[in-house]
Parts: sequence; structure tokens; C-alpha cells
Amino acid sequence: MSEETRSDTYAELASVGPYGVRPGHALITMVEPHPGHEYAYNRWYEDDHYYAGAMAMPWMYAGRRWVATRELQELRVPEKSAVARPVTAGCYLSTYWITEGRYDDHMKWTVGINKRLNRDARVHQERTHVFTAFQDHEATVYRDGAAGPRDFHALDHPYAGLILQVVDAAGPEERATLLDHLRSRELPRRLAGSPAAMVTVFRPTPLPGDRMTYVKQVEGVDTRLTLLWFLEQDPAECWPTHFADLESLGGPAARVELVAPFIPTVPGTDLYVDRLR
Repeated sequence: MSEETRSDTYAELASVGPYGVRPGHALITMVEPHPGHEYAYNRWYEDDHYYAGAMAMPWMYAGRRWVATRELQELRVPEKSAVARPVTAGCYLSTYWITEGRYDDHMKWTVGINKRLNRDARVHQERTHVFTAFQDHEATVYRDGAAGPRDFHALDHPYAGLILQVVDAAGPEERATLLDHLRSRELPRRLAGSPAAMVTVFRPTPLPGDRMTYVKQVEGVDTRLTLLWFLEQDPAECWPTHFADLESLGGPAARVELVAPFIPTVPGTDLYVDRLR
């Protein structure tokens, strides 16, 4: 007989606090399955973890998985990345939106459920977390102004590709200046006439001390920005003309540590698994 929870606490929690649609926070996690375990990892994530380890949790209201085939991995820069070593590491990316103002509530649940999943042997161990961080939303810049999907639609809209970009500034003050420069000048200029419909900008937050031991603590909490470019074309088709120079984003005041293109997975399938190596 299955257990059933009839706690009145659920009703109490739903009646208070923010419940808007804005993506105030995100979980961005880039993972490398160990060689020989690619199919097993994909099936575990598709069939179990995407739901039980993410979408079933409170306040995580949208999610999408992305994959980098070997062709896309070879487009990544810089060759010496502080994020991915080697820069081709991390062929799967998962992105999730969390309701603004509900980060702490979500984190309490996610730590608890992941401990339970690990105890119940529902965690695939043959993988490495290359870049996993919860992030706070800083800005969204749109190519077409008020037309088109908003950022809260981005993980449900059928975008053809995504670029993950990680940029480091020299310090906290320099990061604030960089953010203002990107938001007001450089991103609008680069988006104009490009296949990218929007760029969302986040800053990483520290992981809790009681996180799972296989996930390393977040680096660059005071200096780093994470950008997600949502593309209307396959990145392989438009890379040379629009995105090959993203390593220069931000100019001399910024150090681009990763530019990595992805395409969406097809839920419930093993499509692209045979093109990872």
C-alpha cells in the first residue's frame, strides 16, 4: 500500500508568499556522463530524474534538457576554460526556472528530496557535474521588444538551440558595471538581426552546505555572470555568421570562460546519444 500525505501544511504554504510567473531564479546544470554510460544516463534522466528530481518539486515551474553533439562540442571556446576541463566536457545541459522569491523554499525541498533519492538508489552515479549552480535572475534582453515569447515562456517555447555563456569580471563592482554594459548596450546590439530571440542573464548563488557531495561548490559567486542565448536556428547553421566572436563579449573588462552551443533533446528518446563522442 502506498503512503499518502494528507498534511494541512500544503494548503497553508499555498496561501502565502510570492506566486508570480517571473523566473526569479534558475537551476543550470551541465553534466558529463562517463564513457560507456551515455545511454543509461540519458534513460535515467529522461525517465526518472527530470521529474522526480526536478519538475515535481515546489516552485520549479519550467524545465528543458539540451544536448551538445560532438559537432557542437567542437565549437566551444575558449580552449582553456575555467568552467569545463576539457572545454568539450559536459554534453548534457538542463535548465529550470524557479518562481521569484521562492528560492529558499525550493532549496529546502530539493536538499531533502535528493538525499532521499540517493538513499533509495535513484541517483545515477556514472556522471560528473561540470557546471551546476542555482542562479538569481539579473536581466532579460529581447531582440524584438514587446513582441514574441517572454523569458517565462523560454523553456516551453520550441527554440531550436541554446548557447550557454559564462563570463567573469575582476570583482563585484566590475561585475555590476559589466552587467549594465551588457544589458544596455552590447546585448541589444548583438541581438539585432540575429537568430537569438532573447538572452537571460543570471548570477550564481552558493550551494547549501548540506548539498550532495558529488556536486562541487559554486565558483565565482561574486564575479560571474551566466548568459543563456535562446536561438531560433540550430547553432551549427548560424555559428560562423553570428556567434563565433562571443569570446570577446564584454571587452577587456570581462573574461569569457565558456561559450557552449546546445540543441534541445527530444523527451522520452535517445536521439543524439550516438553523436556525443
